[in-house]
Amino acid sequence: MSLWSRTRAAGRSMRGVARKAARTTRRATHAGGAGGSGLGGLIELGALNSAGDALIAVALAGTMFFNLDVQQARGQVALYLLVTMAPFALVAPLIGPVLDHMRHARRIAIAGTMLARGLLCWGMAGAVLHKDPVTLMPAAFGALVLSKAFGVSRSAVTPRVLPDGLALVTANARASFTGLVAASIVAPLGAGLVAVTNAGWALRVATVVFMIGAISAMRLPSHVDTPETDARPGDPEEARASGGGRWRTLLRVGPVVGEAMLANAALRAFAGFLILYLAFLLRTKGFVQPVSPNIALGLLAASAGAGGLAGTGLGALVKARAPRAIVFGTLATATVTAAVCAAFFGLVAALVVAFVGALGQSLGKLGLDAIVQREIGEEVRSSTFAVTETVHQLVWVVGGLTGLGMSIVASNGHLALAFVAGALALSLVTLASRRSGRRAVRRRERAAEGEPSVADTTA
Repeated sequence: MSLWSRTRAAGRSMRGVARKAARTTRRATHAGGAGGSGLGGLIELGALNSAGDALIAVALAGTMFFNLDVQQARGQVALYLLVTMAPFALVAPLIGPVLDHMRHARRIAIAGTMLARGLLCWGMAGAVLHKDPVTLMPAAFGALVLSKAFGVSRSAVTPRVLPDGLALVTANARASFTGLVAASIVAPLGAGLVAVTNAGWALRVATVVFMIGAISAMRLPSHVDTPETDARPGDPEEARASGGGRWRTLLRVGPVVGEAMLANAALRAFAGFLILYLAFLLRTKGFVQPVSPNIALGLLAASAGAGGLAGTGLGALVKARAPRAIVFGTLATATVTAAVCAAFFGLVAALVVAFVGALGQSLGKLGLDAIVQREIGEEVRSSTFAVTETVHQLVWVVGGLTGLGMSIVASNGHLALAFVAGALALSLVTLASRRSGRRAVRRRERAAEGEPSVADTTA
C-alpha cells in the first residue's frame, strides 16, 4: 500500500472517530430536554470557549516555575498572581453593567466576545513570531478580559435556557464538566502543535475556534435575549441597582447570596493557599517519603485535577433545592479535612487536602452560581456575577500570596494546615452565627405579628 493510500485510510479513520465523538457529545449535552431549550447549545459554546482559552494558555505558557531557582520562582509567581487581578478591574465596574444593559441582545454580546478574541488571537500569532511584546501583552490582556465577560454572560443567561425538571446546579455542572473535557483534550493537542511548529499556529487555530464560537452564539435560540418590553428601562429601582453606584450590587444581593459568597470566598482562598504552599514546600523541603519532588508535584497536580472533576461530577447529582447545603456542607468538609491532615501531615495528607481543596472550589462555585441565578433578578444578574467573580479572584490571590509567604516562614506542614483549618473554622462559625441570628430575628417578627393588639385585648 502506498503512502498516499495509508494517509487517506488514516484520515478516514480519524474522521470516523471524530464523528462518533461528536455524536456522543451531542447526546450528553442535549440530554434531559437541554437540546430543545437551548441549554445544549450554550454548553457546547462553553466548550468552544474553554478550547480556545486552552490554546491561548498553551501558546503563551512558559516553564519559569521549573527552570528558575526557588527565590526567582516566588517573585515571578507573586507577580503573576497580581497580574491576574488586572482584568477584574474592568469586569466588575464596567463589563457587568454593560452586559446588564445588553440583556435584550445577549446573543450579540456573547458572539462579540468570541469574535473579538478571535481577532486578538490572530494579532497575537504575529506578535509571538516577531517577538513583539508591545502588541502581545495588550492583546493577551484583552483576551483574558473577554474570557471573563463570556463567563459572566453564560452564567447570567443559563436560567433562560433551563429545561423543566433540571436543576441549576446540574446545568452549571454540565457546562463546567464539558469545558474541562474540552480543555483537557485540546491542551495536549495544542502543546504538540507548538512543539512541531510554533506558538503562532496554536493561536491561529484558536482564531478559528473563536470564529466558530461567534457563529454558534448567533444560532442560540431567540429566548436567550430578554425582550425589551421586559427590561422596564424606566424603573427607578432598576436604575439605582444597575446604574449609580455599581459596586453597591455587592450590598444588594441579600443575606442568602451574601452568605454563599462568604462561604465560597473561604473555599477559594483555601484552594489558592494549597496550590502555592504545597508546590513550594515540595521544591524546598519535600516529604519524608522517598519520592522525588517532581513526582510528588505531579501527584499533587493529579489530585487537584481529580478533585475538580469530582466536584463537577457531584454537582450534576444534587437535588434542585440543595445549593445552600452544598456550599455550607463543602466548607464544613474542607475544615475537617484540613484539621485532620494538619495532625497527620505527609505526602498522603497533602494529596488528600489538595483533592478536597479543588473539590471544594469547584462544588462551591457551582452552588454559588445556582444561588445567584435563582435569587438575583435579570436586571442586575450580570453585574452580580461580575462582582462575585472579582471578589473570589481577589481572595484566591490573597490565599495564594499567603501560601507563598507561608512557604518561607513555615516549612512545617502541620503548623501551616493548622492555621488554615483555624481560619476555615472561624469562617464556618461566623456564617453559622449569622444564620442563627437571622432565624432568631424571623422568629421574633412572627411572634410579634401573632400577638394580639391592645384594641383586641380591651374589646
